[in-house]
Amino acid sequence: MKNNYGLIKPFGPSIFKAKIPDELVKKLNDYIDKTINNEEQFKELDVGKTLVGDVKQEFRLDKKIVEESGWLKFLGDSVAAWIYRDMEQKISEFKLIETWVVRQFKNEYNPIHWHSGHVSGAGFLKVPKTFGKHYQENKANYRGGNLDLIDGSRRFLSPSRYPIEPKVGDFYFFPHYLMHTVYPFKDTDDERRSISFNGLIDNKIFNIFG
Repeated sequence: MKNNYGLIKPFGPSIFKAKIPDELVKKLNDYIDKTINNEEQFKELDVGKTLVGDVKQEFRLDKKIVEESGWLKFLGDSVAAWIYRDMEQKISEFKLIETWVVRQFKNEYNPIHWHSGHVSGAGFLKVPKTFGKHYQENKANYRGGNLDLIDGSRRFLSPSRYPIEPKVGDFYFFPHYLMHTVYPFKDTDDERRSISFNGLIDNKIFNIFG
């Protein structure tokens, strides 16, 4: 008898992976490099005190660069593709609440947290050549610098975490409530530069309870 197999995964929130175009990565990094060297502008955009991370610098992107660089379009187009792929529904609204940059260096971290709005995401603009060595190499599943997405509890055939190794240009979209964390890394002075956002979509699509 021939066996026909299929894997069905109807439970848990979906994650949508997209690639930030190289040209957009460069535009954003150029803007960020200029901003961190402009003390007055950086002070105006600094949001470190309002976010949970114990990191060197966190600041929001101003409206002009968000729109002119194509970052807003990338987010809107990707969210629309994600919702259609997952729910077979077309959104008519994408409203950006905020988007910000996290500059993380060795021994810094982002504790487990979640976001506001309806949809969120995180991606990578710069990644160190190395995140350092572990004292015990069998701990590689919890590698420093990784982004961990977390939901529910671990059960048979149902893991509760999805570890992501940072790669420049990779961006992951997820519902605002999905918990996530970034482990500290060591043995390098290089920067781990990530970018995140919170946004709103059509409330009639988001509010499944009507």
